[in-house]
Amino acid sequence: MKINNQPPVFQQVIASPVGYLKLQASTHGLTHLQVVAESTTLDALSQADSGEVNQAKAFVIQAIEELREYFSGERQVFDVKLAAKGTEFQQQVWQALKALPFGDICSYAAIADTVERPKAVRAVGAANGANPIAIIVPCHRVIGKDGSLTGYAYGLEMKQFLLNLEGVNL
Repeated sequence: MKINNQPPVFQQVIASPVGYLKLQASTHGLTHLQVVAESTTLDALSQADSGEVNQAKAFVIQAIEELREYFSGERQVFDVKLAAKGTEFQQQVWQALKALPFGDICSYAAIADTVERPKAVRAVGAANGANPIAIIVPCHRVIGKDGSLTGYAYGLEMKQFLLNLEGVNL
């Protein structure tokens, strides 16, 4: 993942086992994956030229296929190029999350240690909560230091579902 200043130019909403997912991309990669309340049609988001829209659309199509494979148990690692916008610290935290293997869990403190900021546990929690690319950047794999299921932007039920899908039972 790299710092991205280009806004998304293409989006699509798909149905998934956890609800509707809205995927957005720029010409640099996937910028957002969010759970939304309802489906909408695929859509160009700006006055980008057709080449830029097609490039962004290709990232969305790749992410949709990889998500399908993930939910069906055929994929454990995502390969789609990511281009989330965030601070340097957020980027470091999201990279640490991406490095968490399928089926593994860790604490906010462990992520803080990984990014060499052991006292920044709360900041890691904030960066985790600001993650714009759910599931693919697996913030659902972060649990409380005591091993408990902790907050998740899309609710603990979805977090538990994703962890169960990965073979983690808390």
